[in-house]
Amino acid sequence: MGEKNGHIIIGGGPAGLTAAYELARHAQRTLVLEATPHLGGLARTETYRGYRFDIGGHRFYTRIPEVQRLWEELLGPDLIQVRRLSRIYYRGKFFDYPLSLGNALANLGLGESLAVVSSYLKARLSPRRREETLEEWLIHRFGSRLYRMFFKTYTEKVWGMPCHTIGADWAAQRIQDLTLASAILSAFGTRSRAKTLIRTFQYPRLGPGMLWERMREAIVQNGSEILLNAPVTSLKHESGRVTHVEIAPQGAPCLIPCASVLSSMPLGELVQRLDPPPSEEILASARALRHRAFLLVGLILEGRDLFPDNWVYVHSPEVSVGRIQNFRNWSEALVPSAEHTSLGMEYFCDEGDALWCQPDEALIALATQELQQLGLADGSRVMGGVVIRQPRAYPIYHAGYRAHVDRLRDYLAGFRNVQTIGRNGMHRYNNLDHAMLTGLLAARNVLGGQYDIWAVNAEATYGEAPSK
Repeated sequence: MGEKNGHIIIGGGPAGLTAAYELARHAQRTLVLEATPHLGGLARTETYRGYRFDIGGHRFYTRIPEVQRLWEELLGPDLIQVRRLSRIYYRGKFFDYPLSLGNALANLGLGESLAVVSSYLKARLSPRRREETLEEWLIHRFGSRLYRMFFKTYTEKVWGMPCHTIGADWAAQRIQDLTLASAILSAFGTRSRAKTLIRTFQYPRLGPGMLWERMREAIVQNGSEILLNAPVTSLKHESGRVTHVEIAPQGAPCLIPCASVLSSMPLGELVQRLDPPPSEEILASARALRHRAFLLVGLILEGRDLFPDNWVYVHSPEVSVGRIQNFRNWSEALVPSAEHTSLGMEYFCDEGDALWCQPDEALIALATQELQQLGLADGSRVMGGVVIRQPRAYPIYHAGYRAHVDRLRDYLAGFRNVQTIGRNGMHRYNNLDHAMLTGLLAARNVLGGQYDIWAVNAEATYGEAPSK
């Protein structure tokens, strides 16, 4: 390790591994440095007592041909087709998602349904000139009544902040194709371009971890290396180039020379690890960027076919859980017993807050109690559970964040051999396929390409549900 200058990839998530895989295909030597014991980042698969848990619940659906080819090339017949069923839990009732006209009318009643349409028409006939916040963006497209029902509570659970403090560009990247009109058309069976309304998706038979493991095999076979538990402590630079990357395994500093660096570590952390350090103004922007954390409480239950959904969005404020994954309905192979079910109860929090710091036993008890409170399963069926914590899961689009990102982006443009990739590397709430595309394009830039990585998902081309 470190005898010859190679390409260093910081982060073994979707973007970093895709970059390493692409470079391996072209016989380029790489070293992947992953700070944790796991590959895949938020898109990893963890195993507990033989049960496989997809940490974020990742649909494999893309409009990017290069990414689709990668999935098919690496997974082959293990890339299975899954029929989607997801619902929204609101006011003690389950609403089909995508919208089903009969289900919505039955749950809301004719009067409330007409009020929703009236609110929508009012918003469309009196459009807002500026949409600076997520609240303004949503009300403009759905009306205030539907916004309060199906967006406000869930979104504020995810982000831990009011919708009027979240930037509108979050929606522009995640749900820009979705409108009330497209939802209604979908309810009548008309095909929609909104990615959040798709009715089938692909999925690795054993979870997303299958993809990263096969990438790892190809990368290592090429003679490249992947180091786990190897957080980067500093990046030494001179004359506009990073020359060495420092890690400290077992507390012993190790300097590794590099030809180039592709980084998916959080953008602000990357800048703070530069040596010599940048100006105080740049460091202030680096420290200003924030992230939301995430807890998955995996429950193992007696019985199967508890409910038919792949996942349920929980919009009710009386419980803390935000979303519930039913892993058997993603893939039967995720559950080793034909008589049992595994669920993922998802909680959104901040690192160090009261929820994050609760003991595992308390979190398992909370998840069990809320599962029963929602009427999805009797708590007595729970046989055990595991808690998986994910720090820095989601880059937060707080007021003023864009100016900080732009300042850091401009500063890093002064380094000739550094590229930032992935969700955290760009502080952009990208989808799995977008993250992989940034890694692919960055690798091609190393090979002589001239791709603008920051153009990925910058326009209304792709979309995703307001979840992962």
